[in-house]
Amino acid sequence: MVECERNRDRLFLKLRAYEGTHKSEKRGGVVSTQDNPFPEQQAGFTTEDILWALGIWTVILGLSPVIVFYVLMVA
Repeated sequence: MVECERNRDRLFLKLRAYEGTHKSEKRGGVVSTQDNPFPEQQAGFTTEDILWALGIWTVILGLSPVIVFYVLMVA
């Protein structure tokens, strides 16, 4: 019983020491969002966006017959 109490007291001392080191840190500060991080941001799509979308749709439409065939064979 004494061994258990000693371990418990040691654990609580460690916890109190840990809590004491972090009390002085400031948390929950305010972040300013006034500055625009992307000043040259433009409306519309770029060539890169269009090529990316075409690539995604090519993969989707190219694999859809394979997926349909697989589902029909398994079902």
